Amino acid sequence: MTGTAAADPTEVICLGESMVTFMPSRPGRLADVPSFARTIGGAESNVACALAAAGHRVKWVSRVGADGFGDHLIEAVGAYGVDTSAVGRDPDRPTGIYFRTATDRSTDAHEVAYYRAGSAASAMSPMTLPYAELTGARVLHLSGITAALSADCLALMLELTERREGRPLVSFDVNHRPGLWRDASGPEVLLELARGADLVFVGEDEAADAWGLNGGAAIREALPEPGVVVVKHGARGATAYTGPAPETAGGLAPGRAEGPTDGARGAVFAPAPRVDVVAPVGAGDAFAAGFLSGTLRELPLRDRLRHGHLMAAAALTVPGDLGTPPSTAHADRLAELDDAAWERLRLGPGWTSAVDEEVRTS
Repeated sequence: MTGTAAADPTEVICLGESMVTFMPSRPGRLADVPSFARTIGGAESNVACALAAAGHRVKWVSRVGADGFGDHLIEAVGAYGVDTSAVGRDPDRPTGIYFRTATDRSTDAHEVAYYRAGSAASAMSPMTLPYAELTGARVLHLSGITAALSADCLALMLELTERREGRPLVSFDVNHRPGLWRDASGPEVLLELARGADLVFVGEDEAADAWGLNGGAAIREALPEPGVVVVKHGARGATAYTGPAPETAGGLAPGRAEGPTDGARGAVFAPAPRVDVVAPVGAGDAFAAGFLSGTLRELPLRDRLRHGHLMAAAALTVPGDLGTPPSTAHADRLAELDDAAWERLRLGPGWTSAVDEEVRTS
């Protein structure tokens, strides 16, 4: 299932590089790991796969090499039900790959070895991906990683985040990766791109690191333009900030501010459920997919945040970046729990195939 019928229009376009990922067979330094398992990884394709697995019509737009790794990426992403027909093949540039250790990305022991310089995806530009081909959906999802790949990629990102009439809702995950930027311009560029978006996802820790901003209110103050700014507080939860905004792009409403608020421009906080973490990777992309799913369904902000947490929990309870999401009906039942029941949730491996009563604990 790799295509989308013309009569069944695309809901979300996700644009960005995906790479073949080599996962270690055991913990340890890259120098000591004897073998690796092949999988896929890419912030935007992760979002596309999670949304498609949840039943949405999604297209992934990128470029890969005319090589076996490119074949694998297209087949693997397409297997989730994602439309890959807009993925270009570059005969002169390779598909990017990377190796990583099994440790938490936030620790000093974590190692990543990227082989993506000069990759096919780094040649994405306004010339190779015309604007008109990227706006035929309700949502266009981007991340800051793409802007760091090359000057051409940055030009494309600046064009796609330019405010103009009739554009889709532009979703932007900051994804600050200092190691990808060739100079110190990264934080300033990311701030400019975020200000051009309609919906922004940013971690409280990365906003402090990139912009020196501490706390959700300060982040929202620095980003007054987007209709919604979602600040992620790690295992504690997430806050969605809304406020007065011009006519929302894509015909999607910012969201009804239902749930606990702190009075800061309609801020809604939703705590994250407790999760028995198997691997701390892929949660941010999964959270974005869950929130976008709720946005497409025009759910209240609290429920959008809860769906983000549930999708993140699906990723956290499997070894790789992508987990199998719960059914929509299952996720809706959990998202509609009262506050006390929600706070009693504890989600572990296999929870997405369990019924409500099997995942509630005291």
